[in-house]
Amino acid sequence: MEQATDTIPARPTAIRHLLLDALTLPEWNEAFLAIDGPPAATEGSHYELRVRPGLSGELHYTAVEADRIEITWQVPGFREVGTWTIGPDSQVTHTFEQTGPLATVLRPAYRNIATIRLARLANRLRQLAHSA
Repeated sequence: MEQATDTIPARPTAIRHLLLDALTLPEWNEAFLAIDGPPAATEGSHYELRVRPGLSGELHYTAVEADRIEITWQVPGFREVGTWTIGPDSQVTHTFEQTGPLATVLRPAYRNIATIRLARLANRLRQLAHSA
């Protein structure tokens, strides 16, 4: 399991909104090539997913709470359960666990990825704030 925490310079509602905007996940998560499904995620939402290097799979929002969002995604040989916890002070903790034979092979490439994902989330929120 990997975990990182950072304070994101955005309102908790903006952070939550971006995490639930599933169709834009490929804009800030480089592993995702394409996502197809409902525009606004709720608990139980299901999406078709394509990831690098072109594998197809699925993504599910397995928990959507006021301060916690859990996303599970999988492709053949790889499954990730990721949790984003949002504090009232915009402190975000991202935790994930990956399983499967492909996850074992890719484990070195995913070192520090929780920290990188938090930075990409913050950067995407900054971009959205500047374009508004």
